Amino acid sequence: MPIKETELYYPVKEFLEKQGYSVKSEIVDCDVVAVNDVGTVVIVELKTSASLKLILQTITRKDITDNVYVGIPENSTILKSNRKQFLRLLRLLGIGLLSVNPGKNRVTALLDPSEYRPRKRTNKKSKLLKEYHDLVGDPNKGGSQKISGIMTVYRQKAVEISGYLLQSGKKKASDIRNELNEPKTWSILYTNVYGWFEKCGKGVYELSPKGRIEYKYWTMNHKGSHAIEDDHGSIT
Repeated sequence: MPIKETELYYPVKEFLEKQGYSVKSEIVDCDVVAVNDVGTVVIVELKTSASLKLILQTITRKDITDNVYVGIPENSTILKSNRKQFLRLLRLLGIGLLSVNPGKNRVTALLDPSEYRPRKRTNKKSKLLKEYHDLVGDPNKGGSQKISGIMTVYRQKAVEISGYLLQSGKKKASDIRNELNEPKTWSILYTNVYGWFEKCGKGVYELSPKGRIEYKYWTMNHKGSHAIEDDHGSIT
């Protein structure tokens, strides 16, 4: 049978009482309120599952005290499938987490409330800034779904090589590199991530049928990419 919120209360009450708190429930819309002898206030919001509503409730409780916990069953779906991400979110918000097992009268403090000071990940920031500065123009629409394709720096380079091959025909990788002044030309042609290129000789490449079709799509749908036109003014 599904666990009820009321079943979470008594294990949490006992857990807090053992730490010297006096505990009451349903005080000014707060599920659990605990106060110790020196006036420290702890609030616990109980829910049978994690939700946005629960997170918003706990954020509101931070106006009252810094000591705010979420209390959910220890077999909650989110603790099984997204435990790490959920803990990180709560840590970011300065919210604690209690996992509760009513059947065994067990409460575990998985996370205590605290001010979150995220450690800056320099490598991620450097990667982001490199992509930002290397990307030519602003070819993507904000909010674009990745499934429909995002114009990355790598893809821009592949599009540029495709345009060159479309205009020039079969070419040696070394010639393309020299003409476009692109150090990664050989790697892009050899790995052929998008299937746009075909090897037709030793170090010689041409644009594949798929490459012709997708070149047209990427140059027409992403500003900042330059299309190559044929003699009739249409994209070939």
